[in-house]
Amino acid sequence: MKKVFIDGSAGTTGLRIYDRLQERKDIQLMILPEEKRKDTQARKEMLNEADIAFLCLPDAAAVEAVSLVENENTVIIDTSTAHRTQEGWVYGMPELSFQREKIKAARRIANPGCHASGFVALVAPLVEKGLIAKDTALACVSLTGYSGGGKQMIAQYEGADRDPLLNAPRMYGLTQQHKHLKEMAKLCGLEKMPVFCPIVGDFYSGMEVTVSLFAEDVKGNMEDIKNVYRSYYQKGLIYFSEQGDENGFLSAAALSGRDDMEITVHGNEERILLTARFDNLGKGASGAAVQNMNIVLGAAEDAGLVMGGK
Repeated sequence: MKKVFIDGSAGTTGLRIYDRLQERKDIQLMILPEEKRKDTQARKEMLNEADIAFLCLPDAAAVEAVSLVENENTVIIDTSTAHRTQEGWVYGMPELSFQREKIKAARRIANPGCHASGFVALVAPLVEKGLIAKDTALACVSLTGYSGGGKQMIAQYEGADRDPLLNAPRMYGLTQQHKHLKEMAKLCGLEKMPVFCPIVGDFYSGMEVTVSLFAEDVKGNMEDIKNVYRSYYQKGLIYFSEQGDENGFLSAAALSGRDDMEITVHGNEERILLTARFDNLGKGASGAAVQNMNIVLGAAEDAGLVMGGK
């Protein structure tokens, strides 16, 4: 039985991972007492005893945690931004070509960012198959629930005396320096950073990432794009939906509470909308982390996860 430790188990992502693992019979969860949760020596002992360690920490703390690991057999799955584009780390999106095999053999796995997960799922296959050129200028709008901001943002939205401005969606990342941009460009092989517009809304969880295309930017048509997605997403937690709307609407909360991701294509032969819908805490964070653990263990990728109908 493999030993699993969650460093940062009190955070939003850590709690969700714990919920997914606590009933598993094939692993042993290692739990630090509350009074030792921030004790460096206690954490170091757990990290080195674990077969698999999840890091659910801010970037600087995640880097520090990695430095504490001396056991070369400990597999680290880092959910922070710190290592997503670093050499020596495998990007934890198994649905990408050849990535599943890399994850299975890896000792250092960087879990994808939530916004980035949707963008990469939409764009990487089209670049790989030649439907979008690497130098294409892309724009992306991503709508997320407020749980993506962690405990502090959750408290702001759920507080009794909250700011009235929270009642409407709020755009952020205004300087075009969002921390997910580097992995979005690198994993898709893009030569230009996309224009990225993240928006947080007054709902707990769910995510809707949309990339817009003009027909002249595509070496093909809408049906060619759909065919790429149909063939590309045959295994894993991402699937292509032929319809994927609610009477002409697309709700960002449609996959809330789940760990899979739905890909859809809408529009016409002049203007095309590519959309990925998932839970920012599911396939956008904790669900993806558990999926990566399952691959390392040789278990079913959706073991312990919440899946919807395809």
